[in-house]
Amino acid sequence: MVNFLRALVMVICLLSISVSTSFAAGHFRVGDQGEEIAEIQGQLVLLGYDVMADGAYGAATVDAVKAFQKSHGIKADGLIGPATYSALLGKDMPDITHNASYLANSIISLSMNYIGVPYVFGGTTPYGFDCSGYVQYVFANAGISIPRTADVQYEFGTPISTTDLVAGDLVFFSTYTYGASHVGIYLGDNKFIHASSSRGVTIDSLGSSYYSSRYIGARRIL
Repeated sequence: MVNFLRALVMVICLLSISVSTSFAAGHFRVGDQGEEIAEIQGQLVLLGYDVMADGAYGAATVDAVKAFQKSHGIKADGLIGPATYSALLGKDMPDITHNASYLANSIISLSMNYIGVPYVFGGTTPYGFDCSGYVQYVFANAGISIPRTADVQYEFGTPISTTDLVAGDLVFFSTYTYGASHVGIYLGDNKFIHASSSRGVTIDSLGSSYYSSRYIGARRIL
């Protein structure tokens, strides 16, 4: 069922996001594809890391990069920045650019990895998330730093109307207390993914009676 939900949502997102092949500014990261990624992976293979040089920056590449970073005293975040690139390939990192559609696609892909993770109040890891901890974790793994709590996240980014929502935007609700007390990531087609206190990381509709009555607004981070 989880795999079906992931596949269904990815189809929705691909219809709502114009996917770019450009790279995220400042780093190579999860979701990147191309010859540059294959070169990075090829060097990791030569160094004995368990990864395929297929040109797609996935989970195995992240693990290999983290292991390489640890062995070289570099922050083990799984991102290829200038320091990691230079240590790995022995040359300066090329200039890379990004656009919001590309980042949104990466965030949606990452968010799907945690469907079914249980809700834990104060949780910020895949062992258990609360709503804002989940959102912060997903964005951080795409290389984007956002505040920790839903109320502060609500003050971050650009306010947008419901009619202007696109995949990757944050949607906010007033649930157990006044103001922004719950947050999720908009997926497109009126759906959002979030860490529900009753069901863990799951997908719901903005149009449901519960969430439509508690919806207070959205913010664009990308």
